[in-house]
Amino acid sequence: MLRKMLEKDRKRLKRKVHIRKTLSGTAEKPRMTVTRSNKNLSIQVIDDTKGHTLVSASTLEKELKGIRATVPGGAELGELMGKRLLEKNIKSVVFDRNGYLYHGIVKAIADGARKAGVQF
Repeated sequence: MLRKMLEKDRKRLKRKVHIRKTLSGTAEKPRMTVTRSNKNLSIQVIDDTKGHTLVSASTLEKELKGIRATVPGGAELGELMGKRLLEKNIKSVVFDRNGYLYHGIVKAIADGARKAGVQF
């Protein structure tokens, strides 16, 4: 499987597996994972003990159609996610960057959620 993938995708998958070996979300501190593509961004907050998604936000939602996969768009999506988390009384999460490097859009999402009041 790894042999047929593009080199950058193979490296990301390797980083993702390495991170997920130690990172897990609980009911008290769920896992916030980021998925990005060239056009869209998606964030999910997951309780790994039950296997349930608690909260999600994506640029594919109708009310978020104006947001694109850019650094300002990531910050805006992160702030929205932070507000949704605080509405559900989730104040602290574990950040899963999903194998992406922590810069640019991924960093903007994390900073936006911190700005809304979520602790990592």
